[in-house]
Amino acid sequence: MRSLRNKNALVTGAAAGIGQAIASRLAREGVDLYLLDVNELGLARVVSAVRQTGVTALGRYCDVSQPAEISRSVADALARLGTIDILVNNAGITYYGETAEMSIADAERLLAVNLHAPIQFTCELLPTLLAQPEAHVLNVASFFGLIGTRKLSLYSASKFGLVGFSESLRAEYGRRGLGVTALCPGFVDTDLFDTAPRGPDLQNNKRPPKWMLTTPDKIANRAVKAIIRNRPLEVVQSYAQVAHYCKRFFPGVLDWASHLSRKKKQNRHSASGDQDAQRKAA
Repeated sequence: MRSLRNKNALVTGAAAGIGQAIASRLAREGVDLYLLDVNELGLARVVSAVRQTGVTALGRYCDVSQPAEISRSVADALARLGTIDILVNNAGITYYGETAEMSIADAERLLAVNLHAPIQFTCELLPTLLAQPEAHVLNVASFFGLIGTRKLSLYSASKFGLVGFSESLRAEYGRRGLGVTALCPGFVDTDLFDTAPRGPDLQNNKRPPKWMLTTPDKIANRAVKAIIRNRPLEVVQSYAQVAHYCKRFFPGVLDWASHLSRKKKQNRHSASGDQDAQRKAA
């Protein structure tokens, strides 16, 4: 998009984290905002803050796991703003733990929020997006949408699906002026993992190492640049880029590393079992 000023954007998951940062960054570019979240108190604070930049900002409660609420929010956004030029599908949740321990209810909600909701928002807004001279869809995925890992299988599946949806959407509508970006950050300093449901075998949610974390503001800056430049895929941190290229060109390396860690774990369990047996024998 050549210019963002005076455009209208709908942003999901806008009350905190990456969604809040993207909303604030778009506001500084002169974009009017329609913001959605289930956290009404946090959303009200964000709406008040971005209005200080002089843009129009509207907030609405929306549980994006509920299709009917998505439809009502889209209808209200169009009624109040007239058009939507930029759609930011940011709302997301995760689950950390063994796949076998994950409940069907947790799996269904994760897929509803992370994958089904972005698809529904996009499909319902496509008529107004395609009616604009230029428009953009930014899907906030993850580098786990490019590389699968242990204990995040459903999260990875949802983000892989979002990356694939973005690529197909771009191929289908790029000639009609619709830009599409799959934003794939690495670990970000938000409460995504702190508040996530976890497997019953885990006592605490696992936090990424601090050196791997970046800030929501840095992700938002890259997101806005990706919209302006109409980038198809934006992989943010350097380690995420290295892992992505390693997966593409040397896929066996990551698989080898995964099996190596499994062998180490098996050896630890075996050693622990031998020690238990020795103590009992004594």
